[in-house]
Formats: sequence, structure tokens, C-alpha cells
Amino acid sequence: MVAERFSWLSRIKTPSYVIDADLLERNLKILRDVKQKTGCSMLLALKSFAAYRTFPLIRKYLDGVCASGPWEARLGYEEFGKEVHVYAPAFSKEDMQEVLKYADHIVFNSFSQWKKYRGMAQKKKCGIRINPEYSEVKVQLYNPCAKNSRLGVTAGKMEDVSGISGLHFHALCEQNSDVLKRLLEHVEKNFGPYLRKAEWVNFGGGHHITRDGYDRDLLCSLINSFRKKYGVEVYLEPGEAVALNAGYLVASVLDIVDNGMKIAILDTSAENHMPDVLAMPYRPDIIGAGKPGEKKFTYRLGGLTCLAGDVIGDYSFDTPLKAGSKLVFLDMAHYSMVKNTTFNGIKLPSIAIIKKGKIVHCTKFGYKEYRARQS
Repeated sequence: MVAERFSWLSRIKTPSYVIDADLLERNLKILRDVKQKTGCSMLLALKSFAAYRTFPLIRKYLDGVCASGPWEARLGYEEFGKEVHVYAPAFSKEDMQEVLKYADHIVFNSFSQWKKYRGMAQKKKCGIRINPEYSEVKVQLYNPCAKNSRLGVTAGKMEDVSGISGLHFHALCEQNSDVLKRLLEHVEKNFGPYLRKAEWVNFGGGHHITRDGYDRDLLCSLINSFRKKYGVEVYLEPGEAVALNAGYLVASVLDIVDNGMKIAILDTSAENHMPDVLAMPYRPDIIGAGKPGEKKFTYRLGGLTCLAGDVIGDYSFDTPLKAGSKLVFLDMAHYSMVKNTTFNGIKLPSIAIIKKGKIVHCTKFGYKEYRARQS
């Protein structure tokens, strides 16, 4: 079954991201089911997944996109063609002028920003981001509600919301709906009077809706209860949940060195091509690989950059690795593709889409992309 699923592997030059459109659509059908059971609206979070060649498929199921600035907003406006919501910790005047060309909803991070651009944005649906001061995110780098967070307005700092039509909060990261339940208790406790004045409330992202074991019944119950209680339209911003387990990074072994243990040097990089491996950190799964010592041959997988810590992790295999061996890293569609870099002048992975076994080679990057980013 695994061999059949990856029958296309020999036709992929490395390094390459490969998006599986069939798995992507599986996720989208799950999200559509939640929409149908609750009447909520769902937006693709472009900060997580912005492969615009998949937008014709995604817009069949979702209601629009959420963006973090003018470039994402423009991409969503031009390529997705439905609602465009924009939030940023702050907008320059130049950025705001651009955002206004594309956005339907604009969410401000502070009342000072709202007051500054209120006149310019009066024809848009404007919201304010609130900080519930509660989060169960363990990694502080990804905790929007950490102490002294710059993200959102706390209850004690709320001001007159005249002209504000909605509220937005984001305090989850790869979490289940039981965490959302506890989060909503704090949101309601701290911002109840403002919720009753709102027309819409955005629950943000971080909902792992398409993950096996996620309690979607509880999610639907929470959304329906909230909508009934406050009479508001509810938005969710799944990014990771859209592309979860729907993409791969295919890499090749370039060399094997032995400095106390066998180390396979790959034509990819944790630092460049899958940065959350180091930032989160986490150990991505590889097709056919096990934990160190679990299988007969154990290797440390190292990246191609000069960064000493550019190490993906330790893995074991049934057969020895050699130069030319291909490895398939799982769950590499979201965040990896939008956060990659050309540090050390390492080339960016190509991008391909596979559907029903047919490969479409979308984009191949070269020297010009690296050069264009330098002065």
C-alpha cells in the first residue's frame, strides 16, 4: 500500500515539496462538514499555507482567506476571490493604503491603530483583537497570551467600541476543542459586554480540526451555543488544519560521514526548508523510518547549511542509506513552504502537486530567486 501510494517518487527531483490534492480535499470536506453543522464561516490562513495553485480546490469549500499584511491580502484577493480578512500587530500608512484595496474585514491590534486609520477604513468591517489572557500553548514562542504579549487588547485596556463591528482572538496552537471550551469561558468572562455589541467574532486559528481524534462534535456544540447566545457570525481561521498531513518534502542523501555515529547529509535543511523543526522544536516523521535503534541501521540526518545545529534528527532504517537514497518527510505542506529561506544560498525546493497519481510540476526555483533577495 505504501509503495503504491508513493509510486510517483521516482519522478520527483529533490529537494521538492509535494502537495497531495486528494489528502487536501479530505481535510476540506471535514471543514465543510463543520461549516454545515454550525453555520460558521471558515478562512484559509495564508500565513500557514499559501499555495495558490490549490486555491481553485480550496475555495469550493472555504469562505475566503485571512492575511497578515498587504502581500497576503493581495494574493488572496487576486487568486482566491472570496472574503479577505487582514490582521497585523501594526500597519504603516503605506501598508494600510494597500490593504484597503483588497480587504473586506480589517482587524486592529490596538485602539491607537484603530483611531489612526478609522477614517480611511470606514467602508470596511473593522474589528479589534482581544487578548483573553489565557492560553494553554506550551511553547512560549507560539503563545499569543504570554505575559506582556504585544498581541491584542486585554479586558482592562478596552475602550469605546463604537464603529467596531467585530472581535478577534487567537490563543490556540495545534489544540483540541476542549482547550477552546476553556478559552471561551475566559473570553466570555472578560469581554461579555463587548461580545453582545459585536456582529461577528473570529475564533482565530490553531484548531486542529482535521487531526485524528479531534472532538469535532464538541467544536460544533461550542460554535452553535456561542452563536445562539450572542447572535453573532462566527469565523474560524484554519491554516494548519487545511493542509495537515497533505504534503511532503522529498530529499536525497548526498553523503554519509561517520564522526562517532553515521550521519547522512541531505540536499535539504531544517534551517532553510523546515524551520519549525528547530523553532518548535519537533521531529518530523519519515516514510519507512523508525526511532533510533528501532530498526537495524541508525543515522543522524543533517542539513546542507553551515549551521552546526542544522540537524533534523536521529532515525533508523531497515536497509543502509547511501548517496542517492530518497527520503519522504511527512506533513510538510503547512508553514514549511511559507517560512523557508535561501540561507547559505541553498536552493529552495521545487513545488509539485499530485492528484490521483498524476504529478503537476508547478514551480522550480533557481539562482534568480536568491539574487533578487540580496542588495
